[in-house]
Amino acid sequence: MSLRGGRGDLRDWIGQHLDPLEAHDPSQGVAITSDFDLSKAYGPNEVDGPLTPASVLIALVERAAGLSVILTRRADTLRRHTGQIALPGGRRDPGETPWQTALREAHEEIGLEPGFVDVMGLSSPYRTGTGYLITPVVGFVRPGFTLTANPDEVADIFETPFGFLMDPANLEEHERELPSGEKRRFYAYTHEDRFIWGATAGMLRALYDRLYGAAVA
Repeated sequence: MSLRGGRGDLRDWIGQHLDPLEAHDPSQGVAITSDFDLSKAYGPNEVDGPLTPASVLIALVERAAGLSVILTRRADTLRRHTGQIALPGGRRDPGETPWQTALREAHEEIGLEPGFVDVMGLSSPYRTGTGYLITPVVGFVRPGFTLTANPDEVADIFETPFGFLMDPANLEEHERELPSGEKRRFYAYTHEDRFIWGATAGMLRALYDRLYGAAVA
């Protein structure tokens, strides 16, 4: 379906390809994507012990020109993933649902009021090499909101066209050498001067797979 379709039809179509909130059952095993999908040697043994649950918000802003995705550049003072492009999100607090975490973190990080977000469903869980199991929460955001970056976490807030991110021609594969000497391959997008890579690119690529079928890498 075209991402420029009617607003109601587009919402319904995307929602039909997501896991519904009412069916969410954290006790059930589900297929996940991960940092290891392109690098089998760089495997799950990187982190011992249980995975830490987390959530991110894939915020689809309804602009006149089409949908766009809210992304952030992480603050340079953070201990991990300094300066990287990220979706708003973070660690899940005890008793929270994935969507409650995503909305809370988006409000804390970028000041997005939850009342502007209509949560549509859940995309594929994503496992990171640093021991997190992230649930991407997809929501439509009505224009009229204002955003304010939390300087302790976010250096910049920007939007990237959803159509660009859902075009397989823009999906890249890159390779970097780890401190251990192993080589890691990962997904990435380059839009204007932004390099969107790693877990963020992996989760967006997994959403493409849900909407359109397996991406051509």
